[in-house]
Amino acid sequence: MADENNMTFLQHLEELRWHIIRSVIAVLIVAVAAFLMSDFIFGTVLLEPKTPDFWTNRMMARLADFTGVEALRINAHNLDIISIKMAGQFLTHLKISAYTGIIVAFPYIVYEIWRFIRPALNKQEKNHARGGVFFSSVLFFIGVAFSYYLILPLSIHFLGSYNVDPSVTNQINIGSYLQTVSSILFSGGIAFELPIVIYFLSKIGLVTPDGMRKYWRHAIVGMLVLSAIITPPDIFSQIMVCLPLIALYALSIRISKRVMKRQEAED
Repeated sequence: MADENNMTFLQHLEELRWHIIRSVIAVLIVAVAAFLMSDFIFGTVLLEPKTPDFWTNRMMARLADFTGVEALRINAHNLDIISIKMAGQFLTHLKISAYTGIIVAFPYIVYEIWRFIRPALNKQEKNHARGGVFFSSVLFFIGVAFSYYLILPLSIHFLGSYNVDPSVTNQINIGSYLQTVSSILFSGGIAFELPIVIYFLSKIGLVTPDGMRKYWRHAIVGMLVLSAIITPPDIFSQIMVCLPLIALYALSIRISKRVMKRQEAED
């Protein structure tokens, strides 16, 4: 292998190509495993949040019984899912396997990205970035779990039971249902990467805590736009994704402040 510090542009492209190839292989391996584990992926994971037996739905039912507020009871009846295309279930199976591959292989994808950019960093920058792959992976899976146990069942309840008129019956297509589930889970994982992004932007001086406090209104507008892009086209899901983003933004201000203090101390 050529010296990474003296590589030509084409050699960098070749190196990037191999990082991408290895990431794709990792996604394909997980996707194949997910395809073979369809009973678990669909029956236990993806279709469970729409049933009354799902953990969040049971906890909300207990809370409704305790408080007497029936509005807290969600997904009290199993949501019926249909397939309206001949190859609909098979194509959906393929898509969900691919999405599962991307989500589960996310830490390895981040690791390959880190391996590509690491030679361009100096020793101090490498020390500051130490643990970045681990923490970004942890935050991603926390975001997925948060979306799965909170945002997803609430979104299913709202969207699945919403009626413009009692004469209109909801018949949810499996492709539409699983597309909504995948979008919410993946967007939740990506949204929780905000503290990592702010940390590195603070390191290079592009973001300061004072600037984040000054432009917090603009940031909220940006979060609403981002939520509209990465969620299904309904206001409820957008708000449910935006709320944790606002909390993460407040946390990111504290992270940026700590980074600035540490840099001042080092100087």
